[in-house]
Amino acid sequence: MYPNAEEALRELEIGFEINPTRWVDHARYTGEAARNIARAAGLDAEKAYVLGLLHDIGRRVGFTGIRHIVDGYNYAIKKGWDDVARISMTHSFAENIPTINPSMMDLTEDEYEFTKSYLSSIEYNDYDILMHLCDNIALHSGYVLMEKRMIDISMRHGVHEGTVKRWEKLFEIKAYFEKRMGKSIYSVLPGVVENTFNL
Repeated sequence: MYPNAEEALRELEIGFEINPTRWVDHARYTGEAARNIARAAGLDAEKAYVLGLLHDIGRRVGFTGIRHIVDGYNYAIKKGWDDVARISMTHSFAENIPTINPSMMDLTEDEYEFTKSYLSSIEYNDYDILMHLCDNIALHSGYVLMEKRMIDISMRHGVHEGTVKRWEKLFEIKAYFEKRMGKSIYSVLPGVVENTFNL
């Protein structure tokens, strides 16, 4: 279950009123990227759009590290949006083994155990991995080459033992969608060259 696009956009407006930072712009670009890629790859574009819009809904409560995944899960469950809750949990982990950057670790022990248990109990689907991809090509200012987003995250949070493995998985996901699409993911992301190279 997930809301329609109008409801999802309203949730972002409410979230921005609570936490008026650039996470909302990032979420919008993530949603639009998910819609464009899903359409080209034969997935449900509307579902992808909504899940992309709400993947970071846990950030509505304020600045947190990895805790936003659990906050988003809890919020979506209260709303009855199981698909949104799932994406909130899965979007930060390219594999369902939660390797967490120590600089972002702000889960309680119980929350961490819940995260491990939840992720190990599911098998990622196309929407889970699509959100990994789109989260990693969308800045708050627009679409960029995935490498630029990787550096952006690493410069803000540092690297850790799982960083390179995560990057490898993201390139696998990119290749998977490009094979389905029969073209580059960047061909459906307007402004990617300009945003990447600040043109």
